[in-house]
Amino acid sequence: MTSATTRIETDSLGSREIPAEAYWGIHTLRARENFDITKRPISVYPELVTALAMVKQAAARANRELGVLDADRADLIDRAAQRVIDGEFHDEFCVGVIQGGAGTSTNMCANEVITNIALEMAGREKGDYDYLSPNDHTNRSQSTNDVYPTALKIGILLVHVSALDALDDLRHAFARKGEEFQDVLKVGRTQLQDAVPMTLGQEFGGFATSLGQDWHRQSDNSKLLLEINMGATAIGTGITVPPGYAEAVRAHLADISGLPLRTANDLIEATSDTGAFMSFSGAIKRTAIKLSKICNDLRLLSSGPQAGLGEINLPAQQAGSSIMPGKVNPVIPEAVNQVAFAVAGSDTTVTMAVEAGQLQLNAFEPVIAHSLFQSITWMRQAMIMLRVHCVEGITANTERLGAMVGSSVGVITALTPFIGYSAAAALAKTALLTNRNVADLVVEAGLMDRAEVEKQLRPQRLSGLEPITTAIPIISPEDLP
Repeated sequence: MTSATTRIETDSLGSREIPAEAYWGIHTLRARENFDITKRPISVYPELVTALAMVKQAAARANRELGVLDADRADLIDRAAQRVIDGEFHDEFCVGVIQGGAGTSTNMCANEVITNIALEMAGREKGDYDYLSPNDHTNRSQSTNDVYPTALKIGILLVHVSALDALDDLRHAFARKGEEFQDVLKVGRTQLQDAVPMTLGQEFGGFATSLGQDWHRQSDNSKLLLEINMGATAIGTGITVPPGYAEAVRAHLADISGLPLRTANDLIEATSDTGAFMSFSGAIKRTAIKLSKICNDLRLLSSGPQAGLGEINLPAQQAGSSIMPGKVNPVIPEAVNQVAFAVAGSDTTVTMAVEAGQLQLNAFEPVIAHSLFQSITWMRQAMIMLRVHCVEGITANTERLGAMVGSSVGVITALTPFIGYSAAAALAKTALLTNRNVADLVVEAGLMDRAEVEKQLRPQRLSGLEPITTAIPIISPEDLP
């Protein structure tokens, strides 16, 4: 029954009016009313919507192949799902991302939207469920409990591709800076105290290496998401599915998504366990924390510009103060830091949700979904921002770096193979008290001649790019004048 502006749909709780133009139906309506929490519909994560449509399309093809869904209806569902995969109707996926029911509201929203798209394509009225039913046809051989986690895994893998690309681009940006700064000598620091020399290129190269390791770690953990439980239906027993369905739907879904999906060996375990999400979340958090550490270093190295370290310059992006003229803040690294804090919090949420599942199902996958999609998308955008608006424009204050190395007591470490630790410690103390050059003190003490000191204090040797050579015997402290 319809009017000009509404149609009537009925479920086990009663009847409700649905806007006539809406592709969603009564189950979605109730979910919208119940879960008005985040003000974020699932459509904010388009890859999740796409993945849901892929699952429905694969199920329709498998059901047709196995003879449990007639060709006409299967074809309608298939073509309607394809339109969603192509990016249409995403705004109709309007249930809140956080919801009770283990994702049932999301699954039913997908069933209703795809069904009503199909009905419209068949020239029928939306809501004509006697001809094509969200439950009996679009959801045939399925349960929320295999559809939702499978779609979640595929959606994460789809969005993760672009996040990995952003991470790799950032890694290469740091590597290019490492090459640019390969001959820029600087003072290294441990525990925020002066240490031995290194090059600025080595420092930035270390950043690149660290991010490269995380690229591999994330890639490895993402493979855990390739295992799906389609065919498990409610609890893993496969009730209501025809023989051969699990393999048929897997094969179709792998073809549609382009992913090497595999069916879990134990569908009971796979339906109740969500450990793969926790492992993947941990890998994302690891990258976020390491990236935050790198941003802390960038902020320290650029601190000042007059009263701080002032070793590098970050690109100025905006005025830094409403009261202090000329102040420029490291706003890009600061924003990345905040994303890292949020990712760490989301990882804790995922961990708690994984632990909280009981018996044959985890009811808290919606918050897992929200946490993971938010972390991945925020990290992707943060890494792009950091590369484009910060790293690619970093410059080195070479004169300041050179002056600090020249006056650093830490260079005496390079001479310890020649003069011994005790003699080096004594001269270092003298250099600090008198503010004199270490090399001059070593020569004046008669411990090494000027040529040998200059040889051992060459930038290539100070930074470890060339090995030191013990050319003269170590002097004992008693031989010091």
